[in-house]
Amino acid sequence: MARKAAIIGGGVIGGGWAARFLLNGWDVAVFDPDPQAERKIGEVLANARAALPALSDVPMPAEGKLSFAGTITEAVEGAEYIQESVSERLELKHRVFAQIQQSAPETLIGSSTSGFKPSELQEHAANPGTIFVAHPFNPVYLLPLAEVVPSPKNAARDIERAKEILREIGMFPLHVRKEIDAHIADRFLEAVWREALWLVKDGVATTEEIDEAIRMGFGLRWGQMGLFETYRVAGGEAGMKHFMAQFGPCLQWPWTKLTDVPEFNDELVDLIAGQSDAQSGHHSIRELERIRDSNLIGFLRALKDRNWGAGKVLREHDARRAVAFHDAAPTGAPLVMAQMQVLPGWIDYNGHMTESRYLFAASETSDAFLRLIGAGMDYVAAGHSYYTAETHIMHLGECKLGDRLTGTLQVLGADEKRLHVFIRIQRGDEVVASLEQMLLHVDMKANKTCAAAPGVLAKLDPITQAHKALPRPEAAGRFVGQRRA
Repeated sequence: MARKAAIIGGGVIGGGWAARFLLNGWDVAVFDPDPQAERKIGEVLANARAALPALSDVPMPAEGKLSFAGTITEAVEGAEYIQESVSERLELKHRVFAQIQQSAPETLIGSSTSGFKPSELQEHAANPGTIFVAHPFNPVYLLPLAEVVPSPKNAARDIERAKEILREIGMFPLHVRKEIDAHIADRFLEAVWREALWLVKDGVATTEEIDEAIRMGFGLRWGQMGLFETYRVAGGEAGMKHFMAQFGPCLQWPWTKLTDVPEFNDELVDLIAGQSDAQSGHHSIRELERIRDSNLIGFLRALKDRNWGAGKVLREHDARRAVAFHDAAPTGAPLVMAQMQVLPGWIDYNGHMTESRYLFAASETSDAFLRLIGAGMDYVAAGHSYYTAETHIMHLGECKLGDRLTGTLQVLGADEKRLHVFIRIQRGDEVVASLEQMLLHVDMKANKTCAAAPGVLAKLDPITQAHKALPRPEAAGRFVGQRRA
């Protein structure tokens, strides 16, 4: 039976939470009195379906069931976790918590609030210990960060349980150790936002020029190293101490207006809005969301390839789900090992997936299989690995941008030193490429073949035996240029 999450408030953030839970196999009940809520969440979910699976190299679970409740009571009934994402009005949040706790007094309630402290949210609550801050970032279905902020009234075991739930849906729960207005990340955003308003108001820069300064420069550094690690590198070989000595005195200079707030009036609103319309008004909001998502996928995939930053979270989420997926997978059938989506960088001048990406797809499939049998990166670090000795690829279909691909693997034969496999790259039920590979087990220090570790063979042998009963692929053993039957 699927686990259930309740989402109270179905705006941009609530819709993102709903998508994140749904695509990770949870049933989701949404309550939002907005008559357009179902349409809005449907559009967010459509974007999420196109984006989130592109980050995963493990087959996604079956999507959960989405329902829309007529009341808060109906939404939270049977829920294991509740996420509140209503407007930033404290009295409204208090009313919502009161209604939730009339029927679900013990259920964990995370609040998406960007500013309120948990102790403020807990005021007048029947059970304040279940309420805490779980502040995400848009788009919730792609960005992993969730700032988890408890108060002294929250039991440590409840916060740990909440963090585990967030990890299970692929998020990175950042435990904020002290209550503070706007938590951690939004305090930075507020500082940058305030300075940007001054720059526009004073005529120093336009909205577009400010955005260019961020996305062409420090924004790219922040996305993979954050603030302090970036400046540590900037200090050169002497590191952070040199950087502080070099730039510390600047803190005394009047470089910013962070202690002053520009007058918030219609003139400033019109100035900012007018420049923003000129900058981006030729795109609809939904178009901008899809452009943003596609760019984020590229950034996050690059970080995932390097096991760095947010990419490390994606890898860990894959590893967590892979265990459950492969434990449940039948060994007597070609094993589903990888799911992929054809990304913009995979396309050649013909508009088709380039040849190297078929090999990449096969590599993702075989690498996942090696991890399954215990020959992953830890095994390699210990000095042993499987090396690919031969590959024969057949191109059977054309893949285009956005196509979803599945990589399956069938073991044709194996002994203690050799592994003979047949990989199919499929779009739905259609096989678009097949690859036959021979891998040799190698002692990397001696640079010669050797027997695989007993633990690896113990996992490999049952799969090999089970696959002996499968029909041998027609293409197995073909030579290059051989006519098809």
